[in-house]
Amino acid sequence: MHIPDGFIDVQTSAIFAGLAAAGVATALKGARTQLDEKTAPLAGLTAVFIFAVQMLNFPVAAGTSGHLLGGALAAVLVGPWAATLALAVVLIMQGFLFADGGLTAIGLNVFNMGVIGVWAGYGIFLALRKILPKNKSSISLAAAIGGLLSVPAAAVGFTIQYAMGATATFSVSTVLGAMVGTHVLIGIGEAFITGLTVSAVLASRSDLVYGWKNNVQKLEIRSAN
Repeated sequence: MHIPDGFIDVQTSAIFAGLAAAGVATALKGARTQLDEKTAPLAGLTAVFIFAVQMLNFPVAAGTSGHLLGGALAAVLVGPWAATLALAVVLIMQGFLFADGGLTAIGLNVFNMGVIGVWAGYGIFLALRKILPKNKSSISLAAAIGGLLSVPAAAVGFTIQYAMGATATFSVSTVLGAMVGTHVLIGIGEAFITGLTVSAVLASRSDLVYGWKNNVQKLEIRSAN
């Protein structure tokens, strides 16, 4: 999933750098309503966890690599705005410190994983949360499915960028098939890790899980006439 330098042309890279910057700036404002003195440490731990998990890369095709994203996991634990910030920090550190993803492609990578990955996963989670029973098991299941589908969604985002400004000679259909096919498999692993992690945090400190808050409806006490 990490895009290397020179794989996407300068014009397309600049467009998505601008979009990613706008997304991160918006996330900075939104995160103020999602983080407090209790949840801020969890956001930091989530970022560290994602950083470690993303270091496990799988070769895909055309010089790119795939790995677990963690966007849906972060969104459910600390909220989507804070999750976008966490992914952006992780990707920037990986690019500068470990050359994992090109420096000119940071905007592309942040948009795919920090914007598409986070919000696609969280949107799916919200949709499932509305129709599933309002209990902790359903939250973990919804998070897992959100994680599963967020990975190929981010891969589709990369394919769109490739179609707009690829410098390689591989056909768009070849890249789409390779990226989505491989990332569906990676998504299965992501679903497993996301579901287990959310379940573990819910079992110990459910009050810290953003996706669980306000999920249980308050009981109404009515007086008999």
